[in-house]
Amino acid sequence: MNTLNINKELDVKGLNCPLPILRAKKALADMESGQTLKIVATDPGSVKDFAAFCKQTGNPLLSSEETAQDFTFVIAKR
Repeated sequence: MNTLNINKELDVKGLNCPLPILRAKKALADMESGQTLKIVATDPGSVKDFAAFCKQTGNPLLSSEETAQDFTFVIAKR
């Protein structure tokens, strides 16, 4: 993931569904096509939520990583 150029970062740690998705949607609205958004979440449900969100909105999910502490996603604005 270190090779990706990140344009904006979003920390949604401690928030549960649907707040991480809503915050990501708002952040993506302020970005230009092709820019990337990095999201760090702690909600285990966010893995399925962000996969579904990206599929539904057409914003590509460039990476998804899980550590013992959190989940990190990188989404490109379509």
